[in-house]
Amino acid sequence: QAQLVESGGGSVQAGGSLRLSCKISRYFAGANCIGWFRQPPGKEREGVAALATFSGSSYYADSVKGRFTISRDNAKNTAYLQMDSLKPQDTGTYYCAMKRYCGSYDEASPWLKGTSESDYWGQGTQVTVSS
Repeated sequence: QAQLVESGGGSVQAGGSLRLSCKISRYFAGANCIGWFRQPPGKEREGVAALATFSGSSYYADSVKGRFTISRDNAKNTAYLQMDSLKPQDTGTYYCAMKRYCGSYDEASPWLKGTSESDYWGQGTQVTVSS
């Protein structure tokens, strides 16, 4: 079992930046994926970014490419989502998640698209971008 705890959400004006953090309660050996998902108001949850921990490869939804960066600090067992050039359509609740035995594009991509399950979820943190 593991707990994922997000922090760093808040309100920002369009064009601003935020950095979300996801503290993971334990270390997982092997190939896993850490990801960020979001749920805009009144819409379904969508994948934003994923990081394959074994290879270091990262994957992004088209809507955030070039603006968001996912990273990880192994020593702190913490993942981050740096969000720059924020837009009002980035508003939503952001969730950190982990998928075990995930290490390639063929595993991360369906996970981001919501067609494969996560093993662990955080409780979410709210991001509001005003125009």
